[in-house]
Amino acid sequence: MIDVPLSEKKLIQRIRRSARGDRDRDKDKSVVTGIGDDCAVLRVPPGHELLVTTDFTIENVHFRRDWHRPELVGRRCLTRGLSDIAAMGGEPLAAFLSLAVSSDVPQKWVDRFLKGVLDLAAEFKVPLAGGDTAQSRAGIQADIVVVGSVPKGKAVLRSGANAGEQIYVTGELGGSAAALARLMELKPGGPEYFQHFSRHSHPFARVAVGRWLRQRGVASAMIDLSDGLSTDLDHICQESHVGAEIEAEAIPRAQVGKKPVALELALHGGDDYELLFTSAATVPSKIAGVPVTRIGRTTQSAEMRLIGVDGKVRLLKAGGWEHFQGNQKS
Repeated sequence: MIDVPLSEKKLIQRIRRSARGDRDRDKDKSVVTGIGDDCAVLRVPPGHELLVTTDFTIENVHFRRDWHRPELVGRRCLTRGLSDIAAMGGEPLAAFLSLAVSSDVPQKWVDRFLKGVLDLAAEFKVPLAGGDTAQSRAGIQADIVVVGSVPKGKAVLRSGANAGEQIYVTGELGGSAAALARLMELKPGGPEYFQHFSRHSHPFARVAVGRWLRQRGVASAMIDLSDGLSTDLDHICQESHVGAEIEAEAIPRAQVGKKPVALELALHGGDDYELLFTSAATVPSKIAGVPVTRIGRTTQSAEMRLIGVDGKVRLLKAGGWEHFQGNQKS
C-alpha cells in the first residue's frame, strides 16, 4: 500500500511545525510573521534593498526519483535560490517553498525532501516563511523563492563589467556534469555509483564569497554558474556589452577519479553553482576558504573567444543548459 501524501491542511501543519523549530534557532529575526497567514511579514534591515529569486525543481528535468535521495533533492532545491542571492552579494533573509506532488508520491518521500530543505535552511540561518502546496497530475514540482537583502545601491549586477577587466571563477568546474554522465552508465547502488552521485548532488551556495566581494567592492559584475560557464559568461557579456577571452588552460577543472574532467564539461556542463565575476582589482587566491582562479579577461569585442592549450584562438559559443532547446538535465 502506497503511503500517499497527507491532505493539504495536514501537510501544511507538518511543514509549519518543522519550520517553526527552524525559525526558533534563527537569530536574524527577519521573519515577523511566517507560515499561517495570507502573507509572510518580513523585516528588512535599514538602508537595504530586497533581493527576490525563484527557481523550479522539476522531476525528470532536474532530478530523478530513482537516482536522487529526497533529502538531496531538497538541498539542491534551496541551493539554487541561495546561489542566486550569493551572485548579487546579498544576505538571504527567508525562503518560500511551493510544492506540488502527485498521488503516487509517498509521504515518506515528501518528509525526507522537506528535511533536506530545512536542514540546509538551518545551516544558512534562513527561515522557511511560507509557500504553497498542491496536487499535481504527474510527478513532483517544487518552486523555491528566496528573499535576501543588500545595502542600497550595492547589489552586484551582471551589467557592471568593463572591457579590460579580469575574469575569475570560484572552486572547480565540470564535476557535476561529469558525475551525471557517469551515473547514466552505472547501476544504482554500487560504491562507484555513490561516489559520483555525491559529486553531482552536493553543490554549495557561495554566499560568504559573494558577501566578501560585495563588501570590498571587488566584483564589477557577477553570476552563479548554474547553466554552464559558456552560457553564464555570455549573460554577463550581453548585459555589460563586452566580450571575453578565456584561457582553456586556466579553467579549474574538477577531478573525477585520477583525471580532470573534459574541457567541454567544464565549459558547458553546468550545475556547479560556483561564482563567475569580473574585477579590475587585485583578487586573492582564496576567499572565505574557497579557491579563486583567474581564467581570462573582458574585451571590447562583443564576441567570446577561447584560447586553447595550443595557443590557437577560436570562437566560444554559449553551449550550456537552456530550456526549450531539447536538452535534458538531471
